Amino acid sequence: MDTLRSTYLDRIATAADGDALEQVRTAALGKKGEISGRMKELGRMTPEERQTTGAALNRLKDEIDAALRARKQGMEDAALDARLREEWLDVTLPGRPRGRESIHPVSQVTEEITAIFADMGFAVAEGPQVESDWYNFDALNIPPEHPARQEHDTFFMARADGDTRPPHVLRTHTSPVQVRAMETTGAPIRVICPGRVYRMDMDQTHTPMFHQVEGLAIGKDISMANLKWTLEEFCRAFFEVDDVELRFRASHFPFTEPSAEVDIRCSWEGGKLSIGQGDSWLEILGSGMVHPKVLRAGGIDPDTWQGFAFGMGIDRVAMLKYGIPDLRAFFESDLRWLRHYGFAAGDVPGVAGGLSR
Repeated sequence: MDTLRSTYLDRIATAADGDALEQVRTAALGKKGEISGRMKELGRMTPEERQTTGAALNRLKDEIDAALRARKQGMEDAALDARLREEWLDVTLPGRPRGRESIHPVSQVTEEITAIFADMGFAVAEGPQVESDWYNFDALNIPPEHPARQEHDTFFMARADGDTRPPHVLRTHTSPVQVRAMETTGAPIRVICPGRVYRMDMDQTHTPMFHQVEGLAIGKDISMANLKWTLEEFCRAFFEVDDVELRFRASHFPFTEPSAEVDIRCSWEGGKLSIGQGDSWLEILGSGMVHPKVLRAGGIDPDTWQGFAFGMGIDRVAMLKYGIPDLRAFFESDLRWLRHYGFAAGDVPGVAGGLSR
């Protein structure tokens, strides 16, 4: 036993590589190995010899197996150390040239819109994207039978078993932010509410998630005339044209009364959109005077205060301004598209410095 132990432990210690180590294992512990052969001889021994010799062989087998495992692990650790010494990276080297970063058109246009309305005294308000049924519908005077509250148009959140409360939803518009802003700030108030919204729709001009901005202005003497001036000033600055003509068409929205859809005069000559000229009209947003029930839901007395609200799709006006044909491309993460339509990082838009320079 002592001879076997010293022989194989020496061979294990001097094995040069994994193949040599595997040869030692096979010679000692393989089916035809020396120790395995000794184990087969136990059947010809007396019970007393079998008990003594069998225990010694098992101890020897375990000792050699442990030595093999330790040597193999040592070889792997040494190989990893050698690899780490050869495959290293000097993180103190200067980085590769950076200059291809770009700002997504949605982010750029959001900044443009924010800059324009900030120049007119509008603050920015934000709210949660997962809204309660009350803020998303009830507070905005949207009745239970309204199509927007059906499952085919709204993403409803799952409820726990036995929960009888109205389900939460992924907000279908940023109008709930207006109600929350009224609750927090009171009147007078002048805010815009940009953010993501969600609706079950998908085609060339609709996606399940898109971006919207809504505006709210409340005071004691605010009228539709103030709304018209505000939107005209916005269109002049955003589309960067001097002459803008808007057309208000009577419409219906549950949260405004009266309500109006707003078109802008444009031309499609040669397949190119030109704002402020031509004989065509293009719908760009919805607007109106805030409904008294919405004011009351926001904690504001409609007998004392009144105001206007409007809402537009950020993605849609980005398409119009920068000639982007398909809304779905905004969300496909195609770097070629982003490099073509994207904006230089750090080129922050501002009314004073220009918007789309």
